[in-house]
Amino acid sequence: MTPANSVQLKLFSNRYVDALHAFKLPEEQERFTALPNRFSEVAEGEHRVVIVSNDVPVGFFLLHETDRVKEFSANPHAMLLTALSINHPEQGKGYARQGMLLLEGFVREKFPQCNEIVLAVNHTNIAAQKLYSKAGFHDTGKRILGPIGEQFLMKKCLAT
Repeated sequence: MTPANSVQLKLFSNRYVDALHAFKLPEEQERFTALPNRFSEVAEGEHRVVIVSNDVPVGFFLLHETDRVKEFSANPHAMLLTALSINHPEQGKGYARQGMLLLEGFVREKFPQCNEIVLAVNHTNIAAQKLYSKAGFHDTGKRILGPIGEQFLMKKCLAT
């Protein structure tokens, strides 16, 4: 387990490109997410976020404030979280958990208009469901069909 104070969330910058492109995932995890190298370019309203430990990228995810959010929430101030991954050699060290615990403060600082974060997690991805629950997300009870089956919609309301 890594010390919590060494983990930070940072908006993407080009200095992280090489490390992010070197990320690896086991095949069973790749079916649930996308590696950071798939997001060399993003659309307006999509924000690449890097989980760093001692300024070394260990994880990655996207935050969306695009029309895609409407598929998951009717809240006009919601953001969608997708593509969370932790580089395989760094897994099991608490980085995903710490990154998700830092998420609320990060979003409040960088996107103050946001008051809700939503996500979809595959019904068979128990590890991710537990991670999100521990980070304050709860199952909305809504379900959607994703590329590899049923997905649970989860959300976290941000304190005002």
